[in-house]
Amino acid sequence: MGSTGSGKSRLSIDIASHYLGEVINSDKMQVYKGLDIITNKMAESDRRGVPHHLIGEVEPDVDFTAEDFCMAATSAIERIVEQGRVPIIVGGSNSFVEALVQNPSVEFKSRYEPCFIWLNVAPPILDTYLSKRVDDMVRGGLVEEVKAVFSPNLDYKRGIYRSIGVPEMDAYLRADRMVGYIERETLLKEAIDDIKANTCKLASKQVGKIETLRNKLGWNMHQIDTTPVFEKCGEEADAAWEMLVKKPTFGIIDSFLT
Repeated sequence: MGSTGSGKSRLSIDIASHYLGEVINSDKMQVYKGLDIITNKMAESDRRGVPHHLIGEVEPDVDFTAEDFCMAATSAIERIVEQGRVPIIVGGSNSFVEALVQNPSVEFKSRYEPCFIWLNVAPPILDTYLSKRVDDMVRGGLVEEVKAVFSPNLDYKRGIYRSIGVPEMDAYLRADRMVGYIERETLLKEAIDDIKANTCKLASKQVGKIETLRNKLGWNMHQIDTTPVFEKCGEEADAAWEMLVKKPTFGIIDSFLT
């Protein structure tokens, strides 16, 4: 668990590779097909052969609810366990995870004992990283990706089109080719700034939700501070990840499994 950008996907691959696991995505936007840049789906090449479930499977205009997730995730968990492998649920949509664990009709608590690992990053460091990530997404084709699905009647309250990065581009795309270059560039900059601001707000909200799950519902969260990783670059960052994130995580899981 953790906010967007905290390193959850990377850690899930490390865990799955070490413990013969499979990943179940719990990000409510990544369940949809398409908009891979906007939704920040992990590329196949980065998954290191680890099987993934509930990622890029749902049609873009379908409203995939927490109840839908509970049913689909439960089914995936059962199949993974039957194969003698470890299910690893990862994603920033903590309301989905809460629904799965707390929903009495799913009977999750009576069937499984979860181990919660929370990756946390100091807000100023995370906000800087998220801003840079948006810039990388823009360079990687974010604008073109949204333009390809844009229409004047697009419903931003439905399906994948609720994703941060889609509604923010509306004014720019509506004005495209109808205004001068300078105004278009101004609208684009405003859209990108809004995407950055809304992404940072989402991260803060996600942390608040995790704190609620821990403090009010009594979930036993194993918190790992990934801030030092984000303060370094290149090989130093990789070394910090191995020592400060991966190693303690494996220690937590080893203790949990014994």
